[in-house]
Amino acid sequence: QVRLVESGGGLVEAGGSLRLSCAASGNTSSIRVMSWFRQAPGQQREWLATITRGNSAKYAASLKGRFSISRDNAKNTVYLQMDSLKPEDTAVYYCNAVGSSNNWGQGTQVTVSS
Repeated sequence: QVRLVESGGGLVEAGGSLRLSCAASGNTSSIRVMSWFRQAPGQQREWLATITRGNSAKYAASLKGRFSISRDNAKNTVYLQMDSLKPEDTAVYYCNAVGSSNNWGQGTQVTVSS
């Protein structure tokens, strides 16, 4: 099993930036890909970005280059740099790690004020 702990969420004004972190522990050697998702109130969980152990990244087209995912394998941590934030980015952001099992963090709240 893998335990994931997200951090870095908070309240930010529109146009601002936040950097989310997701620290993995446990059976981290099994992790193949790590991803970020988000879920706004009343909405389905939305995939944002995925990064492989080899640092190959993919993004949801809707992000239009505003977000960037990165990974530090030595620290077992994945990051999500979010720039030019908009009120519609307000959501709970979740980290996901897939390896021998599918693992989710508890989420971190991001609120963007207009």
